[in-house]
Amino acid sequence: MTSSAIRSWVFFALSSIWYSLGGSYMHTYTYNDYISAKVNSLTSIETLLPFSYYSLPYCKPEGGIQESAGNVGTALMGEQIVSSLYRFRGYVNESVYLCTTDPLSKHEAGLLKQQIRDLYQVNMMIDDLPVVRYASYDGINIQWTGFPIGYKVPNSDDAYIINHLKFTVLVNEHRDRSYQGYDIMDFDAPSNGPFEIVGFRVDPCSVKHDPENMRRLKMYDNIDSMEYPLDLETSQVVRENESLSFTYEVQFVKSDITWQSRWDTYSKEGDSQFHWFSVLISLITILILTGIVFVIFLKTISRELAKRQGLDKQAEAQTDEEPLGWKLLAGDAFRETNHSKLLSVMVGTGVQITLTIFVTATIAAFGLVPPSARGMILTLIIRVYTFSGTVGGYVGTRLWRTLKGSAYGWKSVSWLIALLFPGIIVTIHAVLNLVMWVNRSTAAISISMYITVLLLWFCISAPVTLLGGFLATWAEAIQYPVKTNHVPREIPARTLPSWLLVFGAGTIPFGTLFIELFFFLSSLWLGRFYSVSGTLCLCLLSLVVVCAETSLIITYRNLQAEDWKWWWKSFCASGLFSIYVFMYCINYLVISLDGLSGTPSVIVYVGYSLIMAIAALLSTGSIGFLASFYFVKALFSSTEI
Repeated sequence: MTSSAIRSWVFFALSSIWYSLGGSYMHTYTYNDYISAKVNSLTSIETLLPFSYYSLPYCKPEGGIQESAGNVGTALMGEQIVSSLYRFRGYVNESVYLCTTDPLSKHEAGLLKQQIRDLYQVNMMIDDLPVVRYASYDGINIQWTGFPIGYKVPNSDDAYIINHLKFTVLVNEHRDRSYQGYDIMDFDAPSNGPFEIVGFRVDPCSVKHDPENMRRLKMYDNIDSMEYPLDLETSQVVRENESLSFTYEVQFVKSDITWQSRWDTYSKEGDSQFHWFSVLISLITILILTGIVFVIFLKTISRELAKRQGLDKQAEAQTDEEPLGWKLLAGDAFRETNHSKLLSVMVGTGVQITLTIFVTATIAAFGLVPPSARGMILTLIIRVYTFSGTVGGYVGTRLWRTLKGSAYGWKSVSWLIALLFPGIIVTIHAVLNLVMWVNRSTAAISISMYITVLLLWFCISAPVTLLGGFLATWAEAIQYPVKTNHVPREIPARTLPSWLLVFGAGTIPFGTLFIELFFFLSSLWLGRFYSVSGTLCLCLLSLVVVCAETSLIITYRNLQAEDWKWWWKSFCASGLFSIYVFMYCINYLVISLDGLSGTPSVIVYVGYSLIMAIAALLSTGSIGFLASFYFVKALFSSTEI
């Protein structure tokens, strides 16, 4: 009965995770098919506060604004994907009149100018592909997602709106099948066969239209193609009582890019060499630390094994001497530490976070989640974290049982594991949500969404964590290789505080990941695409090894100094990597986001950076602690004391 229940739970968990990946499937279009463009929330690297697209005086669809089906992740990310007036017809290249607004009121003109000054941009997409534009700076082509709502002229109060868009839709007809009697493999075949959209580009510009002439046109009437304006006189200024006319052009271009590889174009930004350099740094660090660990084992354990097996008489003579260093701690090495319940909870939570990161990164690396679908990625993270509570509850409760020698109190440990990290996130996000609500940002979530998250928390996450704790009470207890003395041994005084070495150890794992951290922050705050490829998985695996070996070395140094209080120090030796992560985030705020304007934007940035640092503390700390725990256990198990 129990095994059947476990199988049912595993099936339900995998089904839920797979369901969160839904929506990424191929759409096939034919000649003259309507392709509707959607728009997401307006975003800015100046304020970090997203706003609704229709909060600005854009023309609205006559049938009403239709909002795409969202999820928990899209709501938490502040994404609001809605319908727009922009639509294309398959393989029809045309220039189209869209609409003309009523004369701008003073409030609308002021709002539009302010949003232009804050560098807000429109995020448009078709077939789940976000539109990109290319800009040249100092001879270097840079790819950006979205396009600005306008631009401001230096040394002037005038602002100009982007009201004419030149779209290029890349399509692929390379399909190994026949359609209406011919093989769709030839670029010269008639362009009325099925195709997939593999690229979406835009060249935005501002064009001054004659409102009277524009009003004579109907929506989607064809107009003449327009050239880029060469001066400000022919650009559309934003001014009170001024009407705005919107037009666009579209051109379909055949491409040899396949549908499966269409996202590769978005991630090719010339940064791959830096990603591999990050991997190289990680591998070099691992080799150095592995060499140190090998020396530790060679000097300590091999000699003891030689004595036990009678293979080295010289080693046996040496070990007849009075034991020194870590050997003196046989009766204290496994003495229960202070705040053992908190340690068990933090280790269990850290294991849950680590498992979530690796499962999400692996799924994304296989291309099952589009890079632009941040809401989908966040939903995936939430679901994986929810169901991985079983593992976290099991690890934390079993550690608690090992420390206490009994399963008494396992329920409180499991509940704390279920509540610790989600409680921290909800508390911080409640403050950030208040800031975003006051500023009327779309990132402010409603009370109903909070209720949904709480139901997910208490109805699924907490029960599966309790299930893991319950399974830990059935598992065989971890036996210590030596007995603990009744009276604790006095720790000798040291020249330098032991915590100083622990604090400095956090720089080692940080050094293996700081390059990838830069690209991650650029993706999160600057709208750059971050391709979750094999390099990220390699860096994460390297981080696990580096954290384990760093903590192991620090633990051995403390034991050699006859310091038996290694429990929390082993956790912090790798966990304090989070301090450097948070410091780097602040440095990124000052250097890369120096144009960030307004206290609300800084509060939002610091709040999310704090959540990320806490997650890093729990994850890397649990890795270091578990590595040290099994190292100490193996150390005292393999020697005669």
